[in-house]
Amino acid sequence: MKTIITAAQTRDADSHTLGQMSITSLDLMEVASMAFVTAFMQLFPDKHTSILVCSGTGNNGGDGLAIARLLQTQGYDAIAVWIARYADRESDGFAANLSHLRHTPIPVTEFFPADEFADIHQHVIIDALLGSGINKPLDGDWLRLAQHVNQARRQTVAVDIPSGLRADGVVPEKEYTVYADEVITFHRPKLSFFFPESARAMARFHVVDIGLEDDFIEQLPSHYRLVETIDIQHIYRHRQRFSHKGMFGHAMIIAGAPQTMGAAILACGASVYAGSGLTTASIPDEGLTALNACYPEVMYCARHELHKTCQKTDAVGIGPGLGASKDLLELLLHHTSKSLVIDADALSFLGETPSLLHKLPKQSMLTPHMKEFDRLFGPHDNWWERVQTARKQATSLELIVILKNRYTFIALPDGNVVINPTGNPAMASGGMGDVLTGILVSFLAQGYSPQEAAILGCYLHGLAGDRLHAAGMAIVPATRLIAELPYALASLHD
Repeated sequence: MKTIITAAQTRDADSHTLGQMSITSLDLMEVASMAFVTAFMQLFPDKHTSILVCSGTGNNGGDGLAIARLLQTQGYDAIAVWIARYADRESDGFAANLSHLRHTPIPVTEFFPADEFADIHQHVIIDALLGSGINKPLDGDWLRLAQHVNQARRQTVAVDIPSGLRADGVVPEKEYTVYADEVITFHRPKLSFFFPESARAMARFHVVDIGLEDDFIEQLPSHYRLVETIDIQHIYRHRQRFSHKGMFGHAMIIAGAPQTMGAAILACGASVYAGSGLTTASIPDEGLTALNACYPEVMYCARHELHKTCQKTDAVGIGPGLGASKDLLELLLHHTSKSLVIDADALSFLGETPSLLHKLPKQSMLTPHMKEFDRLFGPHDNWWERVQTARKQATSLELIVILKNRYTFIALPDGNVVINPTGNPAMASGGMGDVLTGILVSFLAQGYSPQEAAILGCYLHGLAGDRLHAAGMAIVPATRLIAELPYALASLHD
């Protein structure tokens, strides 16, 4: 997993790399700018694309000037540069790159406080105004320029981070930023990129390697890790030649009410398709016909037999479509000490009776979306606060808190947070949470540790959705995602 670090730690990594490699900061700026240009050329291969580079006078602006020069050497023939001289000083990297730029045919326009801006006619804007060190809202001339850039409504590509967006900590929802269609960021994504508040500043980001020393970065103190495909390949255990169903566990899912059997059926189907050897559903009698019609592989447990059957299974999930059956959660807590997966209505029961949180078996998984999370742990003003609460609660209760969103945050009992990168907006449809519950229970039943099951389950859930979206599905229904799970698992062999 890749460690996600703060803007200040990134500067430390820059300094360390300079010392270890005996290169200058100007050399590193050139490497970073060339990495940006390489990625930019893939996004905009037409070298007749007209480009406006907007630069400040700090290091981010120095990157911008180097990028303009390097694009020109790569054959881009319609580049212009604006320089915003709103700061009292300029960095050495900016000054050096401005000197280099003077030897090119690229036109440079400098703006000083209160100057009026010309109309922007270029097709693409490169935002190199302000870097990741910003810690206050844009105001004055910076705000005027950011507004002018946005009002031009051109394709915009940010260098490292959109100007005005904070790299870490609280991202105030109403702070103005340059809006970037693409962000080409250096070496590691910024933590703020994973918060929903970043949507007002950017659409997509791309990470480019600029040669910082990874060993140094990995030993920096951080609570945040980003999952990579190789991590999943190390966790997932492929089936061996003489495997049989008894080797893949017995999952139980307690779910459904007469009016909400769909949630139970989705969770059970996901458990089967994620690989559990056996899956048993504890559902209302009225739902048995529907369950048999959809998934005849799933066995049935009458509710009055639940206290016996749950002790014979390897993993239990509870909540999807459960309705008002709060007594089932209390019964389950009385009869099992296994780690549980708790979702949907079962989370609501915990919110209504917080004392039950302290009775949950250690390493149990809570899988709330934003509103469920706030009902459990109180209202929050932003996602930074939610993630901090998730860390605190996971540690104090010794639970795994899976805070669901476009990028899901998996808070572990050791205080660390694993960020899942898979998934896409096409999956924003009913039943997706029920499917995730079934996947998590399935992996627990198969013998994965709760931490492994959480990381693997969230990744697989999003990966299946990504595969379907890439195949052309603009909307991915939960039932279709279930059917894709075995193919997504098979892709982990690649």
